[in-house]
Amino acid sequence: MRNRTLTLILVIIIAFGYGLYLVSFSYFKSAEIQKANARLSLYKSSLLGEIERFAYFPFVLSQDPNVIAATKGIGRTKLNVRLAEFAQHSGVEAIYLMDTTGATIATSNHTNRNSYLNHNYGFRPYFKQALAGLQGEFYGIGATTNTPGLFISAPVFGDKDKVTGVIAIKLNLGELEKSWMDAGEQVLLVNDDSIVLLSSNPSWRYKALHQISEKRRAEIREERQFAQQPLEVMNWRLLAENQAIVGLDHFLLVKAKISTRNWNLYFFASQRPVQERVWMTLISFAVIASMIFATTQVRRSRRIGAELRASQADSADLREANTQLAIEIEDRKAAERRLERTQDELSRASRLAALGQLSMSVTHELGQPIAAMRNYITAAELSPNPPEGRFLQKLTDLTLRMENITKELKFFSNSGSENFEPVDIRDVIKGAEELLIPNFSAHDVSYTCNLPDQAIMVRANQLRLEQVLTNLMRNAINAMAGQDERALTVELSKRQDDAFLEVFDTGRGLGEATLEELQEPFFTTQPSGEGMGLGLAISTEIIKEHAGYIQARNRRGKGAVFSIAIPLEAQV
Repeated sequence: MRNRTLTLILVIIIAFGYGLYLVSFSYFKSAEIQKANARLSLYKSSLLGEIERFAYFPFVLSQDPNVIAATKGIGRTKLNVRLAEFAQHSGVEAIYLMDTTGATIATSNHTNRNSYLNHNYGFRPYFKQALAGLQGEFYGIGATTNTPGLFISAPVFGDKDKVTGVIAIKLNLGELEKSWMDAGEQVLLVNDDSIVLLSSNPSWRYKALHQISEKRRAEIREERQFAQQPLEVMNWRLLAENQAIVGLDHFLLVKAKISTRNWNLYFFASQRPVQERVWMTLISFAVIASMIFATTQVRRSRRIGAELRASQADSADLREANTQLAIEIEDRKAAERRLERTQDELSRASRLAALGQLSMSVTHELGQPIAAMRNYITAAELSPNPPEGRFLQKLTDLTLRMENITKELKFFSNSGSENFEPVDIRDVIKGAEELLIPNFSAHDVSYTCNLPDQAIMVRANQLRLEQVLTNLMRNAINAMAGQDERALTVELSKRQDDAFLEVFDTGRGLGEATLEELQEPFFTTQPSGEGMGLGLAISTEIIKEHAGYIQARNRRGKGAVFSIAIPLEAQV
């Protein structure tokens, strides 16, 4: 009877554990898919932003009187130089003008070995689209340079609205693809033929996700879209909704449709975090179940002990049971503390994920208007009668300011993989000082820096640490605005195995705000309009990347102290 009871309990535990596995896998999978969708939205907005920056450029160039004149055979040599200047300033790979037969009559790369001059591109779809009076787009490998790029074209109208030529630009999206590689994530862009155009994994490039008909392959060869690439089918398949296997690796899969170009952007997220969290949940369940079982056993031992005491048996077993109970209770308390810390980290991760999605939406919505503003400013500068220079400079400064705001928001969706190397903290302080010298003079701040004679080395990214220190020192300067005494002090020392850096000011202090509140995104003690509240949140994340921590407290009297501790190089 006892064996049957134990067997039944064991079956119930196994069934419950399996059910818990399925539920937790579904939950953590949904969380990872949500994060993957957020990353995918960022990549999509970055891709569209890069293209939309130049989408109107061919149309603007088609209105240039020099371009129109060149289609009539006037000033082509001069136009070569002009197009080269446009390409250099705009950052596009090439700008070229073709006549109605597709022959190139002027190009920005006229001095290059692989110049487009006198080459005929009448077979390209983007030329045919522009010749029909439409804007054309086409992604393919260059027929002359053998390098891939996105071609955007526009018709050039002469007298009586007749198309007299086609102006085209070539965008090299290689830098965008390199940023995907540097992020260490699996991203790929496919066209309507399911052919991979861009990929963070070079071995996936120019592979087909699905079979391509022989008729379509013949059309692609005729357009010379992918040169001599075999367009093999990639070794992958869908396992279930949002799950795929590539080769032998399992991934979570999300995709986004780029409807304006019949493209699809795929993001393959590793399934390992889901499995790790599932196993952590099962282990926690096992620990809790063991604790419950142990508690039950302890209670049983107590009853046996009471019977033994009643029968004047040895009390050593009872003391052992009490000791075991104390150990189990401490283990349970420790498990509860770990669970609370895990819940706090999950809550913060959820808030940062929500902030990442918000930043992506803001960046996406602002990206295209800002790009359009820059294009119109460029067009105004290139026009025969540009506006007065100070007016254009003001518009350019406003546009740069808007771009800087979106760049600050983009931090929260960046994976943060940086190259670390030995860094002397004294060099970090000197770098921050050079950036803030104008601020010291402008705000009449007395600055003191106490540095040791010997180097204090840590393994870090110097620019990221300079960003943190610059932010803390600039916050201190702002906090001292309107104060009678404005003194800023920076001290560097060693404390045990850490490099310890302190920033003292005589400002208004932290008030009643806690460090946790100050580290929350968009929390700021500055007046409205004078800060986004992201500086300390960003600084905290950077210091965490360096295995360090930030502390803050009010000084006696007035002012505040911010402290940074980073492990020394030998201890990292």
